[in-house]
Amino acid sequence: MHGLLSESALCQGLDLAPIDGLVFGGHEVRRSDFVASATEIHQNGGSIQWPVLQALRGELRALSRNVVPGALANAGRTIERLVGDDGGKLPQRRPLRAQIEAVQRDIRAFQRRHGLDRVVCVNLTSTEPPLPLGKAHAALAAFEQALDRDDEAAVRSSALYAYAAAALGLPFVHFTPSNATLTPAVCELFERTGAPYAGADGKSGETLVKSALAPMFKYRNLRVLTWQGYNILGDRDGKVLADDDNKSAKVATKDGLLPQILGYPLHTHVGIDYVPSLHDHKTAWDFIHFEGFLGHRMSMQFVWQGCDAILAAPLVLDLVRLVDLAARTGESGPQRHLACFFKQPVGVPEHDLHAQWHLLTEWLQQQRAAAQR
Repeated sequence: MHGLLSESALCQGLDLAPIDGLVFGGHEVRRSDFVASATEIHQNGGSIQWPVLQALRGELRALSRNVVPGALANAGRTIERLVGDDGGKLPQRRPLRAQIEAVQRDIRAFQRRHGLDRVVCVNLTSTEPPLPLGKAHAALAAFEQALDRDDEAAVRSSALYAYAAAALGLPFVHFTPSNATLTPAVCELFERTGAPYAGADGKSGETLVKSALAPMFKYRNLRVLTWQGYNILGDRDGKVLADDDNKSAKVATKDGLLPQILGYPLHTHVGIDYVPSLHDHKTAWDFIHFEGFLGHRMSMQFVWQGCDAILAAPLVLDLVRLVDLAARTGESGPQRHLACFFKQPVGVPEHDLHAQWHLLTEWLQQQRAAAQR
């Protein structure tokens, strides 16, 4: 199946959870259901074709019952406003500990109701504004003290979910750039409970191209002087990123990889603008100015056009299956071999897609060899 690495020949022979054995559920703060969302996608972008939607209507309606109201702590004014715009209702204010306990109860109930062997948690929420990290985020004891004194200023919604998953010993995938999620304090809890985790910020479009293309200039000793990028996108992601605070978190993960790959400072810029008519599609235009033999300057440009959900959904499925496999084979802590899936990979300073790819293929070979023993 195109787009799914876990369905390619590279993963043959691995004991991956079958896709038809996955059961989906989660939390949501806006008012919607899977049928309504799929219909909206069909009408606005066409990436879900009408025959497919009709065939899945009953299943989507049933799966919608697995989505329950979620937590929304210190999420930022834009996200809160969008909840209202979509007809949702902000959750009633509750102590942070109570919110974590509610999340954990929902996870246990979901697993029990469906008779599931295992649960993997994935953070797919909208990008949160960056959170200034301090003493409360440096160590688990300090973070738990912040929870006990109900210090909302030190916590965002994503951190509540990461903490809840870590405390339950569940694998966790952080698919957004939010910096408040996998803090040192929360990672300490994952280490304590022995759960694997991966992140951050799924790499599906312009940054994927950057991480593959930038090494070419390094390999040929062509000096990049400027790498200017401009992104336009629609849908709710675009609405959220139209807010400067939320946008800054996304720009940081998209703009930080080039100096590391190339090995020197250069002029870079990433622009992001919201274009409502694009809906779930996005376009990126990049201009690269570089210097070659005899100091002659040349340029390259590329345009990337894609559908956000079509690019991201298979990555989430791949990550769920691979993190689940890691958990079943006794692995814990940051899953460094999954770096190629992320703009800001946890525990891996290397941004070169080719080097990241080798980390993954080596791990897959090890898993395959272990399965054959």
